[in-house]
Amino acid sequence: MSMTDEELVARWRADWPAALAHWSKYTRLHDPLLCVSSPDAAREGLQGSFAMIRLADKSVVIDLPQVRRFALEDYGVEVLAHEIGHHVLAPATPTDHLRLIARIRKELPTLEAHAPMVANLFTDLLINDRLQRQEGLRIGDIYRALAAVSGASSSRLWRFYMGIYESLWSLDRGSIGGETEDARLLGDAWLGARIVRVYARDWLVGASRFTALVLPYLVEDQNALGPADALFDTRDAALGGDAVGLSDMEEGEGGPSLHPSQDPRITGQDTEGADTNKPIEPSKGSGAGQRRETWEYGEILRAGGIDLTDEQIAALYYREQAIPHLVPFPTLRQPGATEPQMEGLEPWEFGDSFDEIDWLSTLAQSPHPIPGLTTVRRTYGEVAGEEVRTQPVDLDLYVDSSGSMPDPRRRISFLTLAGAIIALSALRTGAKVQVTLWSGKQQMMSTDGFSNQEDAILAILTGYFGGATAFPIHKLRDTYANRKEDARAVRIVQISDDGISTMFDADERGNSGWDVSAMALKAARGGGMMALNMVRDDLAWMTRAREQGWEIERVLTFEDLLDFARRFAKRHYQQASDRVAA
Repeated sequence: MSMTDEELVARWRADWPAALAHWSKYTRLHDPLLCVSSPDAAREGLQGSFAMIRLADKSVVIDLPQVRRFALEDYGVEVLAHEIGHHVLAPATPTDHLRLIARIRKELPTLEAHAPMVANLFTDLLINDRLQRQEGLRIGDIYRALAAVSGASSSRLWRFYMGIYESLWSLDRGSIGGETEDARLLGDAWLGARIVRVYARDWLVGASRFTALVLPYLVEDQNALGPADALFDTRDAALGGDAVGLSDMEEGEGGPSLHPSQDPRITGQDTEGADTNKPIEPSKGSGAGQRRETWEYGEILRAGGIDLTDEQIAALYYREQAIPHLVPFPTLRQPGATEPQMEGLEPWEFGDSFDEIDWLSTLAQSPHPIPGLTTVRRTYGEVAGEEVRTQPVDLDLYVDSSGSMPDPRRRISFLTLAGAIIALSALRTGAKVQVTLWSGKQQMMSTDGFSNQEDAILAILTGYFGGATAFPIHKLRDTYANRKEDARAVRIVQISDDGISTMFDADERGNSGWDVSAMALKAARGGGMMALNMVRDDLAWMTRAREQGWEIERVLTFEDLLDFARRFAKRHYQQASDRVAA
């Protein structure tokens, strides 16, 4: 007699402590979400499988109708212990989940879309081997139950994969769906089992080796992973999590991959006298520190379940790339608040406050005070205080986004990265930042004035037009035309190429761009800088701009803008920080 929903929930809830104990009595996860209907499970994000994990909030979700479908009601401890293993052993964190997918994607050229499933299969091997071999749980029976419902798969990849389990657990060939005769499949299954054992701790490297075995079968049949759909419990594992440290490749990620048949740690064949217990040294060009392109970064995040727009992904990417280069932004030292200083006495007259009468001085003039005649009060002046305060210099940043510039959402844009470094450095000191992205006429977007909102600033920086070239001189004019004299000083920074010369064209009112530029520099009081990707440095407009007060730094490649951004604050602002504002 089958259990009611309430009985099944109660039984699996009772199995939870035992499942936790198979990993550690100190393991702490909140109770699993046991959904009594598939729509309830779908609302939790679970579709296509009977179980799933969410690494961000450390959740385990179970679709109980699917559990009934596969006749797994009696395997609560096994299923729950497996899901806990994803939290405890692999991938354990959203970042490691994404690192794993990045490694596997590299080993699946043109078939990168299968990387999340391959990652799932490999981490399942690590978890299940421990639970069956060391903890004595009935993981093999679960695969038999799944096969009994779904039928035996004809996929060579699936027979190879199940053959790994049979090799790991010394089961009879074909007992849970593995290959029985094909020598290649049997050999690959043995190599797969060796990978699981040899790289149980260094599982990111092991995943690369495992994927090298999987690739030929996927090339033969791209639907070969169909039988694994019911087991895909890490489909959106990183949803809601943070992606940290993924904008650069890791050591070993960029070099040529090593097939497990050539790995002496796996084969045990030491033909050159090498120590087979030593890890394989990363090959030259291992990729450590190399930047990913932004499109690849976005595909890795999405493959891990992180659902963000192109703009949000680009902001994450450039924020992460900028952080190592952030520098203290300049501040100007200014006198602190003034202090009152007595300067003398003056007559106290009717209408003045009685509190202001200096009685000691009044009585010194006459022991019989006559109001308005012998009464006096003190007068005060002001002197500068001894304390010196610093004031951040605001930043007005203009970034060229015309067709000659790369789209920062698809490729690494050093204009965007340089802008992010300078803007985020400014925010660190309490400065406010206005960012304007520009291209052709009517193609301009800007923050809502000077802002201290990092997300708003990066949202503008990571945008893209890709149109013609026409500097928005009206934006520069409107920013400074009515700026108050006591407003904070502003440093104007332009990042562009020779297209910046359009800044000196007349505005829509017929005003000379040169006049607007001069007015802006004067009102800003913090100076102006141009970082320009140009071959020549002696054009007539450049000479005139320098005479007007613009500092111009020429870079020969866009990548040089990164060095410019790092030098920017130190060379121009660090010195200014020692000056006292006039």
